[in-house]
Order: sequence, then structure tokens, then C-alpha cells
Amino acid sequence: MATQVTSATPTCCGKNSGGECVCAKQATCSCGEKSALDCSCEKAATENALSGARCSCRARPAGQCTCENANAENRAVSGNTCVCGSRPAGSCTCERAASNPNEIDFTTQK
Repeated sequence: MATQVTSATPTCCGKNSGGECVCAKQATCSCGEKSALDCSCEKAATENALSGARCSCRARPAGQCTCENANAENRAVSGNTCVCGSRPAGSCTCERAASNPNEIDFTTQK
């Protein structure tokens, strides 16, 4: 499993041990045979990709959580949502999480 995913993040479910997110370590690929992001079945190309909205531990896509927190993670989002609409407003985990029209990105400007 990718090291950056097992590290406890601000959106992690809060169950961390030694700086690692317990839920991320529990997460499996959709076939259930391997750890999340270590899939080797015919779905490996999509299962091992880290793009789009993710569950809290970031090991699985949003709405497809497989850890012990799956019941809460896989519920439909109600109320305010993040920009992509897949997560609650305060816990966006996709590439658009830092997108703000009032911010100036100096890293890509000459």
C-alpha cells in the first residue's frame, strides 16, 4: 500500500496508531483479496489509482470504503458538500479540495 495513504491525514477517521491511519490499513481492494492500492486483479488499473474524491483514509474512492468505518463512509452525503459533491463540505479529499477562486497560484505563474 502506498505510504502516503497509510499516514494519518486530517480527514482520517480518527483511529490512528503511531501516525498511521488504522482504517487505511484495513481497506481492501473491491475483490477483497489484497490491501487497497495493491490490487492485482483485472480491476488493478482503476483500483490502484489515486484520483478523484476518496474516502476519509484516502485508500478507496468515496462511497466505496471497505474498512470498519464503511457504514458511515458509504452513506449518501447530505447537507453542504465539497466542490466535487462526493464528500461533506469540511472534508473534501479530491484534487479540487484547495480550489478557491480568491486564491492566487504563484507556483505555476512566470
